[in-house]
Amino acid sequence: MLLVTGSAGHLGEALLRDAQAKGIPARGLDQKASAYTEIVGDIADPKVLKRAFEGVTQVIHTATLHKPHVVTHSRQAFVHTNIEGTLALLEESAERGVKAFVHISTTSVFGRAMRPGPGDPAVWVTEGLSPIHKNIYGVTKSAGEDLCQLMHEKTGLPVLVLRTSRFFPEIDDDEARRGAMPDAAHRALEHAPERGFDRYIISAPTPFAEEDAPRVASDLPALLWEKAPELAGAFKSAGWPLPQGLDRVYDSRKAQQGLGWAPTCSAQAALERYLDTGDWRGPLALAVGKKPYHDQVFEDGPFPVEADR
Repeated sequence: MLLVTGSAGHLGEALLRDAQAKGIPARGLDQKASAYTEIVGDIADPKVLKRAFEGVTQVIHTATLHKPHVVTHSRQAFVHTNIEGTLALLEESAERGVKAFVHISTTSVFGRAMRPGPGDPAVWVTEGLSPIHKNIYGVTKSAGEDLCQLMHEKTGLPVLVLRTSRFFPEIDDDEARRGAMPDAAHRALEHAPERGFDRYIISAPTPFAEEDAPRVASDLPALLWEKAPELAGAFKSAGWPLPQGLDRVYDSRKAQQGLGWAPTCSAQAALERYLDTGDWRGPLALAVGKKPYHDQVFEDGPFPVEADR
């Protein structure tokens, strides 16, 4: 039995849909009721976990407070969910002899380390980049990763950490930006017993090489025409301006090599879907749709944004 926490969220629902399609017995746990949530409750509550873990042999932990909650929720709430909740799940998993635990983290743990200075090359983001946290979200997700490593070292629980970039068309707080993950998680479950503990960046493959980083930041349109001409041409045909530069590039080669993961969601795949159907989103993204992070509606954007100091 596979336990998926955060089953009412984007990734949790996608994982459960995927499990059902593959005939994998799976159970959803979330503090919010949903069509994919079998058990409603707090992931830090021992009574809830006792019910949720019946017959469970594998866990994918996606439940978390996210960046959109930084202003609307207290720091203590982040500590409770992202640290205390993660620890409770790890301890229950170790006690019950769970065979594989996959912790869904985020590239947001890198924080300000992903922001180059004026005139600097784009940051090449690998697992070796040292985090510089910028908010309570990044701090608590990083702490959750460290708890995963500690529990592996102390109990032998096989745990793999997946640092994901954005994988659903969620509303962003930056107005200029508004508008396969399941396979990687299942690959991680398969490899966790042999790997023991490790961290992986999960992101679409990039057409760029690390030596392209200066041009990614300052000469992106010309670089796209060189490295991804079909993509650049599609932008031109649609009348969309090419981005002038990017501040970072995610490098997911370690996950591809270490987990045997072959990402199917790429810029090229999105382009082919767009040309074929007029919509760049894949079937799973369309099925799950967009989910709000708050019950209320805010006048000045999808969610309040913490001042960046």
